Amino acid sequence: MSASLTILGMAVITFAIKALVFILGDRIRFSPAVRQALAFVPVTVLTAIIVPMILAPHGQGLELGWRNPQLVAALVSVAICLATRQQLLTIMLGLAVFFGWQWVVV
Repeated sequence: MSASLTILGMAVITFAIKALVFILGDRIRFSPAVRQALAFVPVTVLTAIIVPMILAPHGQGLELGWRNPQLVAALVSVAICLATRQQLLTIMLGLAVFFGWQWVVV
């Protein structure tokens, strides 16, 4: 029962926040500093989701060894992205390293 109430409460809060954006529309003006800070929200949220999945993929603590395919693929992906600046190539090679590493090593 408590899990259901928690999910319902989160749904109501999410709906209310999104509805406020549509209801208020352009009536609210944010300062340039707030607009600049809000530009970092997607990157921050994505980082908060991805980093725990890379560093502790099984939820049992940090796995910083070479047997962690998520970590190896993430490091290779960062190197490819820094070298080429090509998103599609980074994604394709990162996935290839992840699945190859998982198949061969683990």
